[in-house]
Amino acid sequence: MDSLTQHTLTPTKTRFSTTFAKVLHIQKPKSTQKVKPHIHQHDQNLDNLNNNKKKQPTMDAFIAKLFATLSSVKAAYAQLQVAQSPYNPEAIQHADQILVSELKRLSEYKQLFLKNHVDDDDVNSPETTQLLAEIQEQKNLVQMYDITLKNLNSQNKLKDSEIIFLKEKLNDKNKDNKMIQRRLNSNSFNEKMKINFSSITVNSFLLSLHQTVKSVKSFVKFLMDAMEDANWDLNAAASSIQPDVCFRDVSQQFFAFESFVCRVMFDGFNDSGFSITNNGFESGLGSWSPRFFYDSFIELKSLKAQDYITWKPNSTFARFCWLKYLKLVHPVMEFSLFGNLNQRNLVSDGKFPETNFFSAFADVARRVWLLHCLAHAFDSNVPSVFRVREGSRFTEVFMESVNEEAGNASPEVGFTVVPGFKVGGTVIQCQVYLT
Repeated sequence: MDSLTQHTLTPTKTRFSTTFAKVLHIQKPKSTQKVKPHIHQHDQNLDNLNNNKKKQPTMDAFIAKLFATLSSVKAAYAQLQVAQSPYNPEAIQHADQILVSELKRLSEYKQLFLKNHVDDDDVNSPETTQLLAEIQEQKNLVQMYDITLKNLNSQNKLKDSEIIFLKEKLNDKNKDNKMIQRRLNSNSFNEKMKINFSSITVNSFLLSLHQTVKSVKSFVKFLMDAMEDANWDLNAAASSIQPDVCFRDVSQQFFAFESFVCRVMFDGFNDSGFSITNNGFESGLGSWSPRFFYDSFIELKSLKAQDYITWKPNSTFARFCWLKYLKLVHPVMEFSLFGNLNQRNLVSDGKFPETNFFSAFADVARRVWLLHCLAHAFDSNVPSVFRVREGSRFTEVFMESVNEEAGNASPEVGFTVVPGFKVGGTVIQCQVYLT
């Protein structure tokens, strides 16, 4: 009995022990496998977090340098644009070098970022590097704001010049309206000023000449204001026109520019075709008759230059405008004043630029052309233009001084401002600057 019981219980106990041992053997490794990877992952996250915290100042400094370099590129490009007008080759070269240098720097930053070496070129600490980069970025921004401010001031001055020019034209129109009103109220004066082909007088020519000179002066003032807004040296420009004259007053530089405009606009005045006959009048003796010039005068007299050219784009007067503008306004000058050659390109294509500058010029061209037609409408003597040589002795018979009398008892002619005319046997004084 005892042996049976012992034999029966022993295997049961043994199986229980074996099973318990297996359970312990299996669960122990499972517990180890679950805990150890969790602890390892947690430690790794802590290490990454610490590394990111250490690299954060370096990355902030790198981004600050990147933005500072971008602002330098923008500032250099702004300088490059400003140096184009007026044209400054040294400033253009300097801005171009800065622009190329900063673009190379951006390329280097790109390579450093791709290779994860953003701190390789740092000599200072990340905090110092970031601070210096932010300072440089602010300096570049201030520089760009200064350039923008200068451009706005320049545009403002140009607009002010246009306003002054338009006000002067308005005043001139008001004066002309008053003059017309007075003429309408006086029949005798109206009859005297009425221009008929059979009764053209020198007084008619003098009235037209007065309007022409007034138009020239308005255009010269507009031109000088535009040159001043473009930072031109007016003294140097006036000296290039009249190199042998020393102006006693800055305001007298105006006469140098006026003489240049008159010299260009009246060049060819003696010729019946204004030296553009190959592109001008139709062939035939009738086309050259005084009656032809009178009809041309009447036809243009009541119209503005733009309206007439729109009506007759292939007329002689239209070609006269194009040729005189291309001769008077040099391409470098136009680009410096307006930053482009749009007006010149339109004129070369036979189109009328709708700008205040060209409108002022076209008014001068219209006045000169009317004066030319009126002068050649005389059927007696061929009209002519004359100028006085530099250094000639002043005489009131042929000359009129535009400046105050010189201190010398025998003043000499520095240059001719407005040419004189010989029309219908009458000599009309030229206007000269005395030295």
